[in-house]
Amino acid sequence: MPTPRHDTGADLTRLQGRATWLVSRAHTRSSRLLSAGFEAHGGGLRSYHYRLLAALEEWGPASQAELGRKTAIDRSDVTAALAELESRDLVERSVDPEHKRRNIVTITAKGAERLLELDEVIDGVQDEFLAPLTAAQRRQLISLVSRLADA
Repeated sequence: MPTPRHDTGADLTRLQGRATWLVSRAHTRSSRLLSAGFEAHGGGLRSYHYRLLAALEEWGPASQAELGRKTAIDRSDVTAALAELESRDLVERSVDPEHKRRNIVTITAKGAERLLELDEVIDGVQDEFLAPLTAAQRRQLISLVSRLADA
């Protein structure tokens, strides 16, 4: 029986070239960069706060449940994140007059301003994440990953 080698500094040979493994590693790196970017420049906000503000700015007022579905954030996490955003006057929640048990969330002017500031954080993270690639390679990567995500 062969003695196993223990080279922990490299990927397993079986995983090299496997798209799912590489995408997973890239995701881990991008998540780490996003966390660090928001930690350093987000003023206590995180990427899920950014997603919620971006959704409200782009799609307009929405219910909490709708925001959760459209942003792929768990309903209970949406509630907690919106409470944080509301405490900072970045969103407003009001009772839906047609459905008294539903809250409608709206981005405030201050929230729209903060979103623009967070865009800069995201842009910096994108630049750092894609730094090893040329401009053409960046466009190609985004096109290919978009196709995989939309499949």
